[in-house]
Amino acid sequence: MEEFVRRSHSLGNNIHHLQWCTKKRYHMFRNPMFREVCKDAIHLVARRHGIEILELAVMEEHIHAVVQLPPWMSQSKAIQLLKGGSSYEIFRMIPNFRLRYPKGNLWSKGNFKDSVGRQTTEAVQKYVREQQLSLEKFTGNCGL
Repeated sequence: MEEFVRRSHSLGNNIHHLQWCTKKRYHMFRNPMFREVCKDAIHLVARRHGIEILELAVMEEHIHAVVQLPPWMSQSKAIQLLKGGSSYEIFRMIPNFRLRYPKGNLWSKGNFKDSVGRQTTEAVQKYVREQQLSLEKFTGNCGL
């Protein structure tokens, strides 16, 4: 892992593994174009709120993200911002998603959050990267 993040009066890392699912686990991101739109939306929202995405994997029905949060931001606030903002942006970019989710609730209520220690950041990033590779390998074999 690289150096600590330096701020005006603090030094350290605030790295977390976040995961959330589509409502009812619908496979909304089976299409590679939709996966790219989702990635773009998450990156846009992250930049807007000062969240640095270290790794991001968009699976067919869930998201894995390894993020560096600003020191004042909690995991819960980060999930709230990423889920809410990305949902808004995805519905804006792909209006047909409203056919499946007419009330505008793309993501399920649940989520997974875990802080990542300095020694395990690379291991978690590798896990997230391998999730994406396994999806690409699987979808490559079935012609999607």
